[in-house]
Amino acid sequence: MSLVLFGHPFSSYTQKVLIALYENDTPFEFRCLGQDTPEHSKEWLRLWPMAKFPVLQDGESSIAESSIIIEYLQLTQGGAQRWLPAEPMDALQVRFLDRFFDLHVMSPVQHAVSGALTGDASKRQDGLSVAAQRLELAYRWLEGHLAASELWAHGDDFTLADCAAAPALFYADWTHRISDAYPLLRAYRARLLARPSFARAVDEARPYRPLFPLGAPNRD
Repeated sequence: MSLVLFGHPFSSYTQKVLIALYENDTPFEFRCLGQDTPEHSKEWLRLWPMAKFPVLQDGESSIAESSIIIEYLQLTQGGAQRWLPAEPMDALQVRFLDRFFDLHVMSPVQHAVSGALTGDASKRQDGLSVAAQRLELAYRWLEGHLAASELWAHGDDFTLADCAAAPALFYADWTHRISDAYPLLRAYRARLLARPSFARAVDEARPYRPLFPLGAPNRD
């Protein structure tokens, strides 16, 4: 059986895994989760009752959590693009950066989105305010980190950390704009958008932009 990925094209964590799959031209079947595909949702919930996506199915095995899925792909599928360096301390740094983008960039975005989804104007504003404060801290730290990181998040190799960074910074900039005070971070986001694997994921998600509850800007 070929690999099957359950997720949604507009989901940041689904995009994170799609980047890894596209980078190595890994064959897989995509099963989009939504109101129009209840059969996919039923199978997804059977595989992962926690009701979070993406989930990867590989024969009788199911793998949840985007970072773990990408590591699993490296272990089982191989490919020219490796997601973790062979050197253990470098691999540890890549894992740290992966967690940084998920926890300190994407999580504030989700907080703002959750506030907007309530339909309550005050909760929307509170969510945006908290997200802006947290994202400013993250942007400041990343600007300093990128001053010594060369091309990508950790040196010259595109890694797991960059798979996490691409959708996180994409939606973060929609939520709280990365200002001109962070030129290295803005340039890094632009490089990620130009990466063919992520550009493909972004294009596939374009039809769903009206779903962004904070309002998708007319760019990117």
